Amino acid sequence: MTQSKLTPRPQHLLYAAIADIVLVIIFSASGRSSHSEALTAGGVFMTAWPFLVSLAIAWLVCRTWKAPLMIWPQGVCLWLITVAGGMALRILSGRTAEVPFVIVATVVLGIFLLGHRGIARLVAKRSSRP
Repeated sequence: MTQSKLTPRPQHLLYAAIADIVLVIIFSASGRSSHSEALTAGGVFMTAWPFLVSLAIAWLVCRTWKAPLMIWPQGVCLWLITVAGGMALRILSGRTAEVPFVIVATVVLGIFLLGHRGIARLVAKRSSRP
């Protein structure tokens, strides 16, 4: 089955939106943990908000609702806007975006945002078989 033949269903949309949000929060919490920062709800939110705002913008720009499980182009567009926008908002809010952090964020968010789509596509493809 080609990518275009997987018809988006409401449950795909709900799954993709929730998974994206949860994975951005996990990314933020793991980053705080690896730097021995407090894992309070407020602390995780302070780290996550630039990426969550950028994720929301990316959903709109990429029209992710039209094909929420597609890796290309929706997933890649979503990933790149989330990383770039998240870094820009971090800098604008007075936080840093050192090169190692940009690299790690790009790789981890790529694995998260594209990886869950790949897995979900496989599951959806198998469950649509007779």
